[in-house]
Amino acid sequence: MIITWLGHSCFKLQDKTGADGVTLITDPYSKETGLKLPSLEAELVTISHDHQDHNNISAVKGNPFVIDRAGEYDVKGIFVEGVDSYHDQVKGKERGANVIYRMEIEDISIAHLGDLAHALDDTELEKLVGTDILLIPVGGFYTLDAKKAVEVISQIEPRIIIPMHYRHPDLKLSHELDDVDKFIKELGIKPTYEEKLKISKKDLPSEEMELVILSF
Repeated sequence: MIITWLGHSCFKLQDKTGADGVTLITDPYSKETGLKLPSLEAELVTISHDHQDHNNISAVKGNPFVIDRAGEYDVKGIFVEGVDSYHDQVKGKERGANVIYRMEIEDISIAHLGDLAHALDDTELEKLVGTDILLIPVGGFYTLDAKKAVEVISQIEPRIIIPMHYRHPDLKLSHELDDVDKFIKELGIKPTYEEKLKISKKDLPSEEMELVILSF
Protein backbone atom coordinates (compact mmCIF):
# COMPACT_ATOMS: atom_id res chain seq x y z
CA MET A 1 0.00 0.00 0.00
CA ILE A 2 1.08 3.56 -0.68
CA ILE A 3 -0.09 6.48 1.48
CA THR A 4 0.43 9.97 0.07
CA TRP A 5 -0.51 13.11 1.98
CA LEU A 6 -2.07 15.77 -0.24
CA GLY A 7 -2.32 18.40 2.49
CA HIS A 8 -4.75 19.20 5.31
CA SER A 9 -6.87 16.02 5.82
CA CYS A 10 -6.60 14.73 2.27
CA PHE A 11 -4.73 11.48 1.60
CA LYS A 12 -4.38 9.18 -1.37
CA LEU A 13 -4.42 5.51 -0.33
CA GLN A 14 -3.41 3.09 -3.07
CA ASP A 15 -4.05 -0.65 -2.96
CA LYS A 16 -1.52 -2.28 -5.28
CA THR A 17 -2.51 -5.93 -4.81
CA GLY A 18 -5.04 -6.17 -7.65
CA ALA A 19 -4.39 -6.19 -11.38
CA ASP A 20 -5.12 -2.48 -11.73
CA GLY A 21 -5.05 -1.38 -8.12
CA VAL A 22 -7.66 0.69 -6.28
CA THR A 23 -7.26 4.29 -5.13
CA LEU A 24 -9.14 5.92 -2.25
CA ILE A 25 -9.11 9.66 -1.54
CA THR A 26 -10.01 11.11 1.87
CA ASP A 27 -11.46 14.60 2.47
CA PRO A 28 -10.53 16.45 -0.77
CA TYR A 29 -10.44 20.21 -0.15
CA SER A 30 -11.45 23.21 -2.27
CA LYS A 31 -9.11 25.89 -3.64
CA GLU A 32 -10.62 28.36 -1.15
CA THR A 33 -8.33 26.78 1.45
CA GLY A 34 -5.30 28.25 -0.32
CA LEU A 35 -4.00 24.77 -1.10
CA LYS A 36 -4.08 23.17 -4.53
CA LEU A 37 -4.88 19.53 -5.17
CA PRO A 38 -3.05 17.68 -7.95
CA SER A 39 -5.05 15.96 -10.69
CA LEU A 40 -6.85 13.09 -8.96
CA GLU A 41 -8.65 9.96 -10.10
CA ALA A 42 -10.00 7.34 -7.71
CA GLU A 43 -12.50 4.53 -7.22
CA LEU A 44 -13.52 5.65 -3.70
CA VAL A 45 -13.80 8.93 -1.82
CA THR A 46 -14.56 9.36 1.88
CA ILE A 47 -15.95 12.62 3.27
CA SER A 48 -15.80 13.16 7.03
CA HIS A 49 -18.10 16.19 7.08
CA ASP A 50 -19.68 18.79 4.83
CA HIS A 51 -17.19 21.68 5.05
CA GLN A 52 -15.40 23.13 2.02
CA ASP A 53 -11.97 22.10 3.24
CA HIS A 54 -13.08 18.44 3.36
CA ASN A 55 -15.79 17.79 0.76
CA ASN A 56 -14.63 18.86 -2.70
CA ILE A 57 -15.83 15.70 -4.44
CA SER A 58 -15.74 17.39 -7.86
CA ALA A 59 -11.92 17.44 -7.67
CA VAL A 60 -11.77 13.65 -8.00
CA LYS A 61 -12.24 12.17 -11.47
CA GLY A 62 -13.20 8.62 -12.40
CA ASN A 63 -16.78 8.58 -11.12
CA PRO A 64 -15.75 7.39 -7.64
CA PHE A 65 -18.04 5.74 -5.11
CA VAL A 66 -18.57 8.43 -2.44
CA ILE A 67 -18.97 7.55 1.24
CA ASP A 68 -20.15 10.45 3.39
CA ARG A 69 -21.95 8.83 6.32
CA ALA A 70 -21.62 6.11 8.91
CA GLY A 71 -22.16 2.49 7.92
CA GLU A 72 -20.34 -0.47 6.41
CA TYR A 73 -19.23 -0.53 2.78
CA ASP A 74 -17.38 -3.04 0.63
CA VAL A 75 -16.20 -1.47 -2.63
CA LYS A 76 -13.79 -3.14 -5.06
CA GLY A 77 -12.35 -5.31 -2.30
CA ILE A 78 -11.82 -2.46 0.17
CA PHE A 79 -13.87 -2.57 3.38
CA VAL A 80 -14.80 0.80 4.87
CA GLU A 81 -16.71 1.45 8.09
CA GLY A 82 -17.91 4.94 8.98
CA VAL A 83 -18.33 5.76 12.68
CA ASP A 84 -20.37 8.74 13.90
CA SER A 85 -18.52 11.26 16.07
CA TYR A 86 -18.38 15.05 16.56
CA HIS A 87 -16.51 18.10 15.25
CA ASP A 88 -16.45 19.66 18.72
CA GLN A 89 -16.48 18.70 22.39
CA VAL A 90 -20.20 19.39 22.95
CA LYS A 91 -21.77 16.63 20.82
CA GLY A 92 -21.94 18.68 17.64
CA LYS A 93 -23.63 21.78 19.04
CA GLU A 94 -20.85 24.09 17.80
CA ARG A 95 -19.55 22.53 14.57
CA GLY A 96 -21.78 19.56 13.87
CA ALA A 97 -21.09 15.93 13.16
CA ASN A 98 -17.96 14.14 11.98
CA VAL A 99 -17.49 10.67 10.53
CA ILE A 100 -14.44 8.58 11.40
CA TYR A 101 -13.51 6.01 8.75
CA ARG A 102 -11.80 2.71 9.31
CA MET A 103 -10.51 1.15 6.11
CA GLU A 104 -9.05 -2.28 5.43
CA ILE A 105 -6.52 -2.16 2.58
CA GLU A 106 -4.03 -4.94 1.83
CA ASP A 107 -4.83 -6.50 5.21
CA ILE A 108 -3.83 -3.25 6.94
CA SER A 109 -6.34 -1.34 9.07
CA ILE A 110 -6.24 2.44 8.62
CA ALA A 111 -8.33 4.93 10.60
CA HIS A 112 -8.94 8.48 9.34
CA LEU A 113 -10.39 10.58 12.15
CA GLY A 114 -11.60 13.49 10.02
CA ASP A 115 -12.11 16.60 12.16
CA LEU A 116 -12.55 14.72 15.42
CA ALA A 117 -12.39 17.09 18.39
CA HIS A 118 -13.01 14.87 21.41
CA ALA A 119 -11.77 11.76 23.16
CA LEU A 120 -13.50 8.56 22.05
CA ASP A 121 -16.34 6.98 23.96
CA ASP A 122 -16.60 3.22 24.35
CA THR A 123 -18.82 2.77 21.28
CA GLU A 124 -16.49 4.74 19.01
CA LEU A 125 -13.38 3.11 20.39
CA GLU A 126 -14.76 -0.40 19.94
CA LYS A 127 -14.90 0.23 16.17
CA LEU A 128 -11.24 1.27 16.10
CA VAL A 129 -9.61 -1.51 18.13
CA GLY A 130 -6.84 -3.08 16.07
CA THR A 131 -6.07 0.01 13.98
CA ASP A 132 -2.61 -0.29 12.42
CA ILE A 133 -2.19 3.20 10.95
CA LEU A 134 -3.86 6.26 12.44
CA LEU A 135 -4.40 9.47 10.45
CA ILE A 136 -5.10 12.01 13.20
CA PRO A 137 -5.75 15.78 13.32
CA VAL A 138 -3.39 17.58 15.70
CA GLY A 139 -3.69 21.32 14.97
CA GLY A 140 -6.31 22.22 17.56
CA PHE A 141 -9.00 24.94 17.45
CA TYR A 142 -11.31 23.02 15.10
CA THR A 143 -10.07 19.56 16.05
CA LEU A 144 -7.95 17.69 18.55
CA ASP A 145 -5.00 19.69 19.82
CA ALA A 146 -1.64 18.09 20.59
CA LYS A 147 -2.56 17.06 24.13
CA LYS A 148 -5.98 15.67 23.19
CA ALA A 149 -4.50 13.89 20.16
CA VAL A 150 -2.04 12.06 22.41
CA GLU A 151 -4.98 11.02 24.61
CA VAL A 152 -6.82 9.56 21.61
CA ILE A 153 -3.65 7.79 20.46
CA SER A 154 -3.36 6.16 23.90
CA GLN A 155 -6.96 4.96 23.51
CA ILE A 156 -6.48 3.43 20.04
CA GLU A 157 -2.85 2.29 20.36
CA PRO A 158 -2.03 2.19 16.64
CA ARG A 159 1.27 0.94 15.27
CA ILE A 160 1.94 3.97 13.08
CA ILE A 161 0.76 7.56 13.60
CA ILE A 162 0.50 10.08 10.75
CA PRO A 163 -0.58 13.59 11.82
CA MET A 164 -2.76 15.87 9.65
CA HIS A 165 -4.80 19.09 9.83
CA TYR A 166 -2.07 21.36 11.20
CA ARG A 167 -0.45 24.66 10.23
CA HIS A 168 0.89 25.03 6.68
CA PRO A 169 2.16 28.30 5.15
CA ASP A 170 -0.27 28.13 2.22
CA LEU A 171 -3.32 27.15 4.26
CA LYS A 172 -5.57 30.18 4.83
CA LEU A 173 -6.78 29.07 8.26
CA SER A 174 -3.26 28.26 9.45
CA HIS A 175 -3.17 31.17 11.90
CA GLU A 176 -5.75 29.27 13.96
CA LEU A 177 -3.85 25.97 13.92
CA ASP A 178 -0.80 24.76 15.80
CA ASP A 179 2.38 23.62 14.10
CA VAL A 180 3.08 19.88 13.94
CA ASP A 181 6.17 20.37 16.13
CA LYS A 182 3.91 21.01 19.13
CA PHE A 183 2.35 17.58 18.61
CA ILE A 184 5.72 15.89 18.09
CA LYS A 185 6.95 17.31 21.40
CA GLU A 186 3.75 16.29 23.22
CA LEU A 187 3.85 12.73 21.85
CA GLY A 188 7.50 12.25 22.70
CA ILE A 189 8.32 9.92 19.79
CA LYS A 190 11.15 10.75 17.41
CA PRO A 191 9.56 11.02 13.95
CA THR A 192 10.70 9.79 10.60
CA TYR A 193 10.08 12.01 7.59
CA GLU A 194 8.87 10.54 4.30
CA GLU A 195 7.58 11.84 0.97
CA LYS A 196 5.08 8.99 0.99
CA LEU A 197 4.67 5.81 3.00
CA LYS A 198 5.02 2.52 1.16
CA ILE A 199 4.12 -0.32 3.51
CA SER A 200 2.87 -3.89 3.66
CA LYS A 201 1.48 -5.89 6.57
CA LYS A 202 4.85 -7.49 7.32
CA ASP A 203 6.49 -4.05 7.58
CA LEU A 204 4.28 -2.84 10.43
CA PRO A 205 6.17 -2.29 13.70
CA SER A 206 5.48 -5.04 16.21
CA GLU A 207 6.60 -3.35 19.43
CA GLU A 208 7.04 0.44 19.61
CA MET A 209 4.67 2.92 17.97
CA GLU A 210 6.18 4.89 15.09
CA LEU A 211 5.50 8.50 14.13
CA VAL A 212 5.69 9.33 10.43
CA ILE A 213 5.55 12.91 9.14
CA LEU A 214 4.62 13.01 5.46
CA SER A 215 5.73 15.90 3.28
CA PHE A 216 3.40 18.07 1.24
